[in-house]
Amino acid sequence: MEKKHSAFKTIFTLPVLVYTFILILLPLLYILFLSFCKNDSYGGIIYEFTFSNYLKIFDITYIKMLVKSSLIAILATFICILISYPFALILRTKSEHIKNLSTKLIMVPFLTNSLIRTYGWIILLRKNGIINTALMDSGIINAPLSLMYNKFGIIVGMVYTLLPFMLLPVCSSVFELDNNIIEAAKDLGANKWQVFKKIILPQTASGVFNGSLMVFMPAIGYFFISDILGGGKTMIIGNLIKNQFLTARNWPFGSAISIFLILLTLVLVKIYKRLGGKMDDLGGF
Repeated sequence: MEKKHSAFKTIFTLPVLVYTFILILLPLLYILFLSFCKNDSYGGIIYEFTFSNYLKIFDITYIKMLVKSSLIAILATFICILISYPFALILRTKSEHIKNLSTKLIMVPFLTNSLIRTYGWIILLRKNGIINTALMDSGIINAPLSLMYNKFGIIVGMVYTLLPFMLLPVCSSVFELDNNIIEAAKDLGANKWQVFKKIILPQTASGVFNGSLMVFMPAIGYFFISDILGGGKTMIIGNLIKNQFLTARNWPFGSAISIFLILLTLVLVKIYKRLGGKMDDLGGF
């Protein structure tokens, strides 16, 4: 019986392992290999080992671009937290039916391609779009606002596209709060701020960290939002990688930047685990 069970497990896991190896691991290894190669003046690849691609990343031009990309990603992440946290706390007080319905509605955007949804924001944000037309017709403004082809448009697109990635982990952590502990704190004289600071925040910090990581890293690389809503005027790291592969045809350097972002992600995951553990420990006091 155990042999049959083991055979069934192998049969069902084998396709997943093959898929992971062929479509994820092999391409990643190829990108890693290319990052240590050279590039000729015609866009070809010279298979000679070099560290120059990684050293080039630390040029002041690319450092500034990384800082700019990080600031945009941090701002988008912070706005997502400001939206998600109050929403989750309010939704927590509702019935299970409303919770389940709201969770399903949060996942609805995933059914539509993010590129198509981003193009939809052009109708809202352009100078003769819905928002500017409504504001001008109501007399609030006299001239159309510049809502896109700038950093504001990029932030709007980032927040809209990545908000579900923050909402789901934050809602999950908030829904798991123990009402008995909160009520006990209130009975002992704790005010709303003390309850939030000492009980709610420590117990939901892991969800916030998880959501922040899931928003921050894609926000650095979502080049299509910068192209569509930013008009290509603001270059982020994702745009740089895309241009290296498609325009400059410098695949080794583009590969090196990609590997650098993967390493940055691993570092953030390590920080997340450590800080998350400390915050969880605070909740125990």
